[in-house]
Amino acid sequence: MRYSIGGFRDLFLEGVRSVKELKHRVVLEGEVAEVDAKGLSHKELNDLTRYAVIQGAKKVIMKNVFGQRYIGTRLYFPNPKKKIEIEIHGFPGNDLGAFLDGHKVIVYGNAQDGVGNTMDDGEIIVHGRAGDVVAMSMRGGRILIRDDVGYRTAIHMKEYKEKVPVLVIGGTAQDFFGEYMAGGRVILLGLNLGNKPHRARYIGTGMHGGIMYIRGKVEQWQLGKEVGMVDMDEGDWKLLEKHITDFSNEFGFNADEILGGKFLKLKPVTKRPYGKIYAY
Repeated sequence: MRYSIGGFRDLFLEGVRSVKELKHRVVLEGEVAEVDAKGLSHKELNDLTRYAVIQGAKKVIMKNVFGQRYIGTRLYFPNPKKKIEIEIHGFPGNDLGAFLDGHKVIVYGNAQDGVGNTMDDGEIIVHGRAGDVVAMSMRGGRILIRDDVGYRTAIHMKEYKEKVPVLVIGGTAQDFFGEYMAGGRVILLGLNLGNKPHRARYIGTGMHGGIMYIRGKVEQWQLGKEVGMVDMDEGDWKLLEKHITDFSNEFGFNADEILGGKFLKLKPVTKRPYGKIYAY
């Protein structure tokens, strides 16, 4: 077993090659760059992505992605503020689009845990399923997931003034969906359930902000005590129509059929569910 005097940092960076050594892996034609990710560590791939953007790329196509983490994270360009499109072919690793700053990420495959972690703006589209803690602490932008998601999706999702993040999931979710949610809009469509109910338990546990829309069957016992079912209004239907139409256009569904299903609207019953356990 190997040990590192410098801690985990050295273990992660050991053997990482420089951009100078790897830049031949970037093929740039006009404003489109293609990167072969086969055999690259997550840092090498992200370094090459940043290099491609600095060289003038506005779109980066990644081939042979297999588990590399943090894709899209190191692309903050304050002056001028560039907007990049990243097209991923393969299976990105954890924290895809973490802290995403307005860019667009499209995945042609499944994604792992932490998609959109603390995402600030932009869009992530996954043509497949995603793992646990999707949209954790997400504070802006939009995520579209075609299929299912795992546990604790939308945990600590939040909003501030005009920044209202949106998460749309085509399939279903596991337990603790919307846990501690503080803002944003989450739409769960259940398109792969048929007449079967959603199976998630503890939905909205600790939720104190935001709104969840669930299409399909959910029983009261599946909900956390901090949320309640309320009536839909015209504004809710407008929001659903916009995002479900975009979702359907992206993944090839019929928006009218989806909108014709039964939707539940869930909101928190208190803004401070655990206030009694604090001194102030």
